[in-house]
Amino acid sequence: MPEPPRSACLLRVEGLTRRFGGVVALADVNLAIAPGEIVGLIGPNGAGKTTFVNLVTGFVGKTAGTVLFADEDITRLAPHEIARRGIARTFQIVQPFSEMTVLENVMAGALFAGRRASLKEAADAARHWLAFVGLDRLAQTAASDLPLADRKRLELAKSLAMGPRLLFLDEVNAGLNSGELRHALDLIHRIADSGVTIVIIEHLLRVVLSVVRRLVVLHHGATLSDGAPHEVLNDPAVIKAYLGTKFAQRHQAELESQRLKYRQQAESAADRAE
Repeated sequence: MPEPPRSACLLRVEGLTRRFGGVVALADVNLAIAPGEIVGLIGPNGAGKTTFVNLVTGFVGKTAGTVLFADEDITRLAPHEIARRGIARTFQIVQPFSEMTVLENVMAGALFAGRRASLKEAADAARHWLAFVGLDRLAQTAASDLPLADRKRLELAKSLAMGPRLLFLDEVNAGLNSGELRHALDLIHRIADSGVTIVIIEHLLRVVLSVVRRLVVLHHGATLSDGAPHEVLNDPAVIKAYLGTKFAQRHQAELESQRLKYRQQAESAADRAE
């Protein structure tokens, strides 16, 4: 997929690299994301997906490379400084402040990003986002008492309270049942509709494909493929390294079934018109 022009990029990563001793976790990754995109970041375990998010958001130092956000070099900024520029993220392992209430957890997100000038403003923002994710009824509950699905919603509310322009969702759907998953996907669509650019890391491909219009595949810390979902899923290198032949065949059969269904619907509509 051609990269968007430099002037059209919200995020541009150039040569991003991280070594841990002799282990290369991320190797010379380049990526450009335009405002409003919903990008799926996929790959096998250990491919470097969470490391990529950690590097961009400042939670781990870079060995090499540059990160530009809205044309500003944020490569060496601290996490709270990056958050205040408009980048937020969820964490794969959800760890709320257990000694605080649900409301206080979300207030902490608002204050961390510096978006609110007072505790009252932070509380108002927190109540808004708790209602958005469906946790307003639990505002005064201790975060430690929440089940997994509600902890996932709390994590999302915390990140949204930071007022992001770009949001990384790291395994935000992991461990959810089918009903909880439908609610989570609805929230992601609503976030995107509000104008927030999203990068979603997810192992469940059916989940990724239901929300994204672009896939980036990492493998052994390097970019293996980048493009429209149907192109990436038919890339022989991706099939060999990640998907497997059986998945590719099943996906192709599903596409053919969908095409047949749409063709039959179109023919039926044409017959009725006559």
